[in-house]
Amino acid sequence: MAEGFKRVLALGAASVALAGGAVLSSVGVASAAPVHHPAPVSAHHVGHSRCHEARGYWTRTWHPAYRDRHGYRHAGYWTRTWHKPRLVCVR
Repeated sequence: MAEGFKRVLALGAASVALAGGAVLSSVGVASAAPVHHPAPVSAHHVGHSRCHEARGYWTRTWHPAYRDRHGYRHAGYWTRTWHKPRLVCVR
């Protein structure tokens, strides 16, 4: 009975130590994370944005027919390709 109690106590202490180490290491990583500040904007350009976000869109893409390494012919086919939204700036 005493051996089982000692084993349970040792396993509990080990798990608490591991959990505590994980918490402390994650706090250290979070505190070392860089802080991102917005870039300074001059008063002259406020309200005169030359950039806009172009919406994403779908295009149809043709994949031509081909023969694989065994000589089997695979027919061509269409797929739809998504183009992500992007920032467009006019100079």
